[in-house]
Amino acid sequence: MTRYILAIDQGTTSSRAILFDQNYTPVAVGQQEFRQHFPASGWVEHNPEEIWETTVATAKEALKKAGATINYIAGIGITNQRETTVIWDRETGKPIHNAIVWQDRRTADFCQKLKEDGLESQFAKRTGLLLDPYFSGTKIAWLLKYVEGAREAAEAGKLAFGTIDSFLLWRLTGGKVHATDATNASRTLLYDIHRNEWSDELLDILDIPKSLLPEVKDCAADYGMLDPAILGGSTKIAAIAGDQQAATVGQACFQPGMMKSTYGTGCFALLNTGAVPVTSNNKLLTTIAYQLDGKPTYALEGSIFVAGAAVQWLRDGLGIIEHAAQSGEFAKMADPGQRVIMVPAFVGIGAPYWDANCRGAIYGLTRAAGPKEFARAALDSVCFQTRDLLTAMRGDFTESYETVLRVDGGMSASEWTMQRLADILGAPVDRPVSAETTALGAAYLAGLQTGFYPSVDEFSKSWRRDRRFSPSLSAQDRDAAYAEWQDAVRRTLTNYRSD
Repeated sequence: MTRYILAIDQGTTSSRAILFDQNYTPVAVGQQEFRQHFPASGWVEHNPEEIWETTVATAKEALKKAGATINYIAGIGITNQRETTVIWDRETGKPIHNAIVWQDRRTADFCQKLKEDGLESQFAKRTGLLLDPYFSGTKIAWLLKYVEGAREAAEAGKLAFGTIDSFLLWRLTGGKVHATDATNASRTLLYDIHRNEWSDELLDILDIPKSLLPEVKDCAADYGMLDPAILGGSTKIAAIAGDQQAATVGQACFQPGMMKSTYGTGCFALLNTGAVPVTSNNKLLTTIAYQLDGKPTYALEGSIFVAGAAVQWLRDGLGIIEHAAQSGEFAKMADPGQRVIMVPAFVGIGAPYWDANCRGAIYGLTRAAGPKEFARAALDSVCFQTRDLLTAMRGDFTESYETVLRVDGGMSASEWTMQRLADILGAPVDRPVSAETTALGAAYLAGLQTGFYPSVDEFSKSWRRDRRFSPSLSAQDRDAAYAEWQDAVRRTLTNYRSD
């Protein structure tokens, strides 16, 4: 009987399930989108029940497509949208509120007050993170404050907090396991990444009861058994990793100096810095890339909130393209004489600027600017933001290494965008044969835990490049284009700060 690993890839806009065979090849995929809720300006929510339902449905779909049952599955790996926050009742398993999504900005004023109180350095020292609504901690505090009865129930030990992985794990094990992995824990604003434990000091500052929190484990670990009632049988749940860290594993970035960037709704670049955490002087995040055998490997991370979301806005908000792939076609045909610059700060702006109140802006409009120029500006913004991150990383991690960016995510399929990215960075961009790097990372970790897959070194040898995009733009033109971007960002930040 052919056996598989089941990867659950629960993302920001859809849930997916993928079966991988012994050769790391995806053999069947199930995918369902779910609704996005925007109850107020800057607020983004998901219905946790809808996430759960689509997760189960896609797992069933993938199994059916492969002609397999759960008995064919050697183990399950989970990867998830990070920072998105759920609190549920331990007795009933029911969420007390919609999930607050990582993009949500409702706690911006709270974060600002914490900064004004001089507390950001305490959070940064222990967690490697900055005070921003992006992370889970202030979302938990908001739920405890504004959901009726939540504070009292939490202090009585009746509630459980989790990022999406924890919520799914609770449901998948029939409420038997409340746990997360070190990568997701490191994104909560509550986890000391140096001591590898929840920080009592930070919990006190945010007034969060410790009883809410899950147990923290390695990425590849025993996470319990699947409840047989869900998929008609049981198997081991053997791995969890946040989506960007799972992609780092899937891209085989196991050596210090290796770097990957994932282009989905947002863009997230991680640079492996090895066994020692590197403190950023350029407003990057210090985070856990993965943890195996109790030993964390660290990374510098740059987070861009809007990447593919800018293309979605062209499609759904402006209606100037019919499908995402059309953006590259339009950009190729844009008038080179039109210098339209888009700063897509729809939900604030991330690294290395970190301004939660900033909003988007477009510069350089003329009567000749149209859909093609807007498409180019949207894709350019992703490339410019990536250069922002790369420049910051070079300033923080000064060890000698060759800058080669391994890319994945939906936008990496665009030939125009990847060539433009290489041109703006002035560095090679490598696209792998496998487009499913996030799910592959989760699958590999589960396979490592169950013995289905070999060692890290052997897995690294399996990585294959589909294409390398090499810079073709002159340094003068590259720097001139980037200078226009930097000027646009300065103007945008100044405008909102002056308000």
